[in-house]
Amino acid sequence: QVQVVESGGGLVQPGGSLRLSCAASGSVFSITMGWYRQAPGKQRELVATITSAGRTTYGDSVKGRFTISRGNAKNTVYLQMNSLKPEDTAVYYCLFGTPGAGYWGQGTQVTVSS
Repeated sequence: QVQVVESGGGLVQPGGSLRLSCAASGSVFSITMGWYRQAPGKQRELVATITSAGRTTYGDSVKGRFTISRGNAKNTVYLQMNSLKPEDTAVYYCLFGTPGAGYWGQGTQVTVSS
C-alpha cells in the first residue's frame, strides 16, 4: 500500500514564498509526480508535474512563479512557490502517478493573505 504525505503549507503574505514537500512510501519509483490544488467552490486544477525523466509542465497561472523538482530520494517531490498571490490560496495535493490511477495525498492548506 502506497501512502503519500504532504507538508509545508501555511499562511503567507502576498509576495511571499513557501516550499511544499511530498513523500511516498512503497514502490513508486520511475513515476510521474505532480501537484494539484483546489480552492473553495472550484474544481481541482493542475499546478505542476514532473516525469521520471525530469520533464516538467505547469499550469498557466503559476508559470514563472512555481518550480517543481524531484528529491534525491526517488519518492520525494517538492514545489517551490514564489511571488504568491491571494488567488493561490487552496488545498494543495500531491499525486504519484496519473489523476485516474495514482496515489493522492491528503492535502496541505496554503493561505495567502495579509
